[in-house]
Amino acid sequence: MADRIRVLLLFGGRSAEHDVSRVSAVAAAAALDPARYEVIPVGITTEGRWVLAHEARALLDGPRDALPAAFAVSGDPVAEVPEPGRQALVPLAGDAAVEVLPAGGLEFDVVLPLLHGPYGEDGTVQGLFELAGVPYVGSGVVGSAVGMDKVMMKRAFAAEGLPMVAHLVYRDGRDRAHFAERVRSELGFPCFVKPANMGSSIGVGKVADPTALDAAIDRALAYDEWIVVEEGVVAREIEVAVLGDDDPATSVPGEIVPGDEFYTYADKYEDGAAQLLAPAPISDEAATEVRALAAAAFAACRLEGMARVDFFYEERAPDGSPGRGFLINEVNTIPGFTPISMFPRLWALSGVPYPELLDRLITHARDRHERRARRAGRQR
Repeated sequence: MADRIRVLLLFGGRSAEHDVSRVSAVAAAAALDPARYEVIPVGITTEGRWVLAHEARALLDGPRDALPAAFAVSGDPVAEVPEPGRQALVPLAGDAAVEVLPAGGLEFDVVLPLLHGPYGEDGTVQGLFELAGVPYVGSGVVGSAVGMDKVMMKRAFAAEGLPMVAHLVYRDGRDRAHFAERVRSELGFPCFVKPANMGSSIGVGKVADPTALDAAIDRALAYDEWIVVEEGVVAREIEVAVLGDDDPATSVPGEIVPGDEFYTYADKYEDGAAQLLAPAPISDEAATEVRALAAAAFAACRLEGMARVDFFYEERAPDGSPGRGFLINEVNTIPGFTPISMFPRLWALSGVPYPELLDRLITHARDRHERRARRAGRQR
C-alpha cells in the first residue's frame, strides 16, 4: 500500500457548476482502485478557499459503495505550493501559510481536477499546476482556455474549416440595438443566447422572437461579459468522448434527447427528463464521420487528455431539403464524471470501464509531466 499513487482529487470551485463538481468527485473517488490509489480530497469553496476535506477523506476509508451523492466542501484551509519539485499542500493558519506537513498526508503525485466552469476548467488552475510543476489530468493552459471560451473556441473551429452553426458575438457595453438588429437580420428566430464562459447550459436562453432577446442577453451577461448568439437549428444532439493526445481515441457516439426545448441544467442533473441514448442510433457511416470530426475539434483547440465534443446533427433543413449534417456545438475539457454523465458512459460502451478510464487519464498526466521535464532539462 506504501507504493500507492497519491491523487489529489480537486472539486467544488467558484463557478455556478460547483455542485455538479461535488457529484463528479464522488463518482471518481468510488472508481479509483484503493489498492492502487490514495485519494486526497480537496474542495474549493464558492469563495475560492481551498480546504482539505476531512469528512470526505474519512468516508473514503470506508466502503466505496456507501459514499454520499456529493462531497461536502469543508475542512482545514490549505494552499498549493507554487514551487517545482514540491508536490504538496501547505496548511494555513488563519491567512498565513505554515510548514509543509508530509506526515499529515498532504504530499501528492498527481492532481485530478474535476472543476467545471470558470476558475477550474478555463486554464486558471492549470496555470497554477504548471507554475508548481505538478502533473495534472486534462488539457493544458491553452487548450483549457480555448475550450472554455465559446468565442475563441469557434474561432479555432473556423480556422480549421470545421462545420458549425451560424453565430454572432457580443460584449457588454457595445451598441446593443445594433447587435439586436444583426441578430434579427443574420440569424433570425428562434436563436440561442449563451454566456461565452459557462457550461451545463447555465445562463443559456432560447429566444423565440425579438421581444425576448434583450432579457436573454441580460441573463447571459450575468455570467460573463462576452456572449454568443447562435442560430436555432432543428437537429439531433450527438456527443463523442475523446481520450489521448496527438492521435486520440474516440468513443462510440451517444445522443441526447432533451426533455425540454434544449438540454437544460435540470435535464442534466435534476429531474432526469432527458434521454441519453448510447450508442446513438445513427448509421455506421455517420458514426465514423462524427468521430473524425470530434478528433479534429480536439486538435483544433489544442486539447489534451480528455474531452467531450458535442454536435448538432441536422438531417433535414426546415424546408425538407437535405440538412448540413454534423455541426460542432462545443468541446468540454472537463466533462461531467457523475454516475449519469455521458463521458464515462460512452467510454464504458467503447470497452473502457470507469476505473480503467481514470487509470488512463492519470497515466497520461504523469507521462506528459515526465516528457516535459525531460525537454526542459535539455534546454538548460
